[in-house]
Amino acid sequence: MFIISLTYIKPLEEVDALLEEHVEYLKEQYRLGNFLASGRKVPRDGGIILARAVAREEIETIISLDPFYRHKIASYEITEFTPTMTSPELAFLKE
Repeated sequence: MFIISLTYIKPLEEVDALLEEHVEYLKEQYRLGNFLASGRKVPRDGGIILARAVAREEIETIISLDPFYRHKIASYEITEFTPTMTSPELAFLKE
């Protein structure tokens, strides 16, 4: 399991110009089963993605497809963790 933290490195006007393309990228990753949850940070200086993948290299490849990555709109921090405790609704996340 991975937490991907995006931090915008360009003005919000540039972020908004690519937002529709970024949302389509997110939808595709949900369809493929790679992403479990995502959303904006508060304040709006980036976003968070909860992802599942076999290896960090796979996550890095997935991130490279993001328009925000390709256009250098955001920087990315990847944190890998192993869920060992969850609410009953999220028990499927435990490894």
